Amino acid sequence: MKFSESWLREWVNPTISSQELSHQITMAGLEVDAVEPVAGEFTGVLIGEVVECGPHPDADKLQVTKINLGPNFNDGELVDIVCGAKNCRLGLKVAVATVGAVLPGNFKIKKAKLRGVPSHGMLCSESELGLAESSDGILELASDAPIGVCVREYLDLDDVTIDVDLTANRGDCLGLKGLAREVGVLNSLPVNEPQIIVSPPSIDDEKRIQLTAEQACPRYLGRIIKNIDIKAKSPLWMIEKLRRSGIRSIDPVVDVTNYVLLELGHPMHAFDLAKIDGDINVRFAEQDEPLTLLDGNEVTLSTDTLVIADDNKPLAMAGIFGGQDSGVTEQSTDIFLESAFFSPLAILGKARQYGLHTDSSHRYERGVDPSMQREAMERATQLLLEIVGGQAGPVVEAVSEQHVPQPKTVNLRRAKLDGRIGYHIANEKVNEILTRLGFDVSFENDVWTVNVPAYRFDISIEVDLIEEVARIFGYNNIPNISPSATLAMREQQEAQLPVSRLRQILVNRGYQEAITYSFVDPKIQSLIHPEQDVMTLPHPISSEMSVMRLSLWTGLLQSVVYNQNRQQNRIRLFETGLRFIPDENAENGVRQQPMIAGVITGNINQEHWSMEKQAVDFYDIKSDVEALLALTANASAYQFNKAEIAALHPGQTAAIYQGDSLVGHVGTLHPEIERKLGLNSRTFVFELLLSEISTKKIPEAGEISRFPANRRDIAVVVKEDVEAKKVLQLIENVGGNYLVDLNLFDVYQGNGIEAGFKSLAIAMVLQDHQKTLEEKEINDVVDRVVDTLKDELNASLRD
Repeated sequence: MKFSESWLREWVNPTISSQELSHQITMAGLEVDAVEPVAGEFTGVLIGEVVECGPHPDADKLQVTKINLGPNFNDGELVDIVCGAKNCRLGLKVAVATVGAVLPGNFKIKKAKLRGVPSHGMLCSESELGLAESSDGILELASDAPIGVCVREYLDLDDVTIDVDLTANRGDCLGLKGLAREVGVLNSLPVNEPQIIVSPPSIDDEKRIQLTAEQACPRYLGRIIKNIDIKAKSPLWMIEKLRRSGIRSIDPVVDVTNYVLLELGHPMHAFDLAKIDGDINVRFAEQDEPLTLLDGNEVTLSTDTLVIADDNKPLAMAGIFGGQDSGVTEQSTDIFLESAFFSPLAILGKARQYGLHTDSSHRYERGVDPSMQREAMERATQLLLEIVGGQAGPVVEAVSEQHVPQPKTVNLRRAKLDGRIGYHIANEKVNEILTRLGFDVSFENDVWTVNVPAYRFDISIEVDLIEEVARIFGYNNIPNISPSATLAMREQQEAQLPVSRLRQILVNRGYQEAITYSFVDPKIQSLIHPEQDVMTLPHPISSEMSVMRLSLWTGLLQSVVYNQNRQQNRIRLFETGLRFIPDENAENGVRQQPMIAGVITGNINQEHWSMEKQAVDFYDIKSDVEALLALTANASAYQFNKAEIAALHPGQTAAIYQGDSLVGHVGTLHPEIERKLGLNSRTFVFELLLSEISTKKIPEAGEISRFPANRRDIAVVVKEDVEAKKVLQLIENVGGNYLVDLNLFDVYQGNGIEAGFKSLAIAMVLQDHQKTLEEKEINDVVDRVVDTLKDELNASLRD
């Protein structure tokens, strides 16, 4: 919400500076984003009148003028000025930069000759005075502007524009009326509202209004105004107030609706009466119903879009954008004026659905006062009749009382107020604050009964009132008191493995944590998860962020591409976060699962003269996953099984299980996906369900053997399709209590090994807690292992 300070001070004028006013508004919860001057710095610019205006003798595009600057300037002598503006004409009141004046940018005005004709000054445009970025001609002042007066003083340009960034719940402050009410409360001052004169109907013309969508639009007012002069010029004071609020003047009808929008915070719209066929109907659009908007763009409406329609066609998107076919133009003589209350839920997200954002939708989405429609209609009618003339018909109102938001009553307990704020504010002060905010208040038995006005739709529960009292009283007026409390030790489940521990392990192994968006590009996600259903956002920020992620890989791989494009070749990233799996049986139709995922690419080590340059492979990322699983103190319970996933390389992909539960996946990214994503090196990924690795095995103290351990190495030959994991599992099963450690330390294929076979060298460590093992006992274990491998896998000892 942008507004000029001088306009606000017309409503309420506290005796504080601009800086103090901005700070006060911010401390009340309405954050001020910027305070900027409304015009550039200039001096020596006076109001003058063009008393002679003729063509330049030697230049077709220039005019020679004589300007009257009043009796106090050079004893009333007329000033010769050469001007190139097309709108310069006899009798015009203009802004004259006299000789010696300094314009914005330190531009000094001097005497000059233009094509041989002397020029003692300059007629200024809005852009030359810093009032606008560009302008078509010189500034035209009102016909009653006093000659010789300083333009800065006349236009009140010693003013600032204040830009307030309102939170979504404070839609009541999206107008001067609401802001002035806040400032009045903060300074204990009355608010001087402009007098709204009710305009009685002078003609009987009216339009019947039908509310087909009563819940979405429970109140709609319409009024016909005929025989207007659309070519009339909006008054300068209105144009200036609009400009200082960031709105460009268009024509008097649009200017008035925009002015009411800023003044009262209530959107309005005007239709060309001649373009309305029959009556007005507020309804939802039909499927794929077309509508050409005021900006010329054609949209195809969906059935959840509220429209204002006549008997044959939609006229406008309700509360969002008007239609071109019913808009007011330079040929319009009769208009139909609209003032309505649209339910916030009916408008919420609809503008963004069509790629739009308007001042009206911004307000209706947050909520407008459901009782202000007639006030806005009368204010707009008053201003229109003053500016464009015409005759007004009766105000026609269609209302569904059962769907109009009803005022709420909220109770505030004295004890609850003191407990939440931590400070006792006197009853009289609380009464004053709530009353000045417009609440109807009664106090009995330490309880305030508060009737909330219609414009404060954000007040619904007790803590809302506590917030109002605290912010108006002033957070800085509440003393700093240390809280007193009895602290109890929080229970810590020893078996619960914190996510921070998992993060630390990956950081220690050279990873960096990334945080990516939960909504991702559907094209990239379909490459990684081609067959999986996806949750599509109804109102995405952009088409590249329109679906919820099915895994963390999508965002991480995009981060890898981003980094590689910036000459980062060795990349190790991880992320923890939710993935979103569509599931009809889950809450809200989506299963949200906490995950931890990682990606690596490039070399094993940073480039260094003492280290060999070697690219990462599958076993590097597998070892990182094993390090995570080792934190559970139960790594042997997790199994890596061969798997096939569309996103990963066949033969280089493993599914990780704990019993029958799938824990996650690890593998090499498929070369085709690497190519489509633009990755320039082999990339490896993993992803694990946090719920499956967040419980660790509680350690139990065990006896440490004081007897020596014995190592026996065996080399067995098996077929090359036999998994080493199966060999080790068989050895564990038959090794008995004596087997305390097992390690595969070599895999060999080549000379001496038959084609289609491989040699596995395995170290077994045997130990007993009661005695030193004898050779016979050790040999019995080794023989049992060899026999089992032969029987189960047709394995043989290598010669």
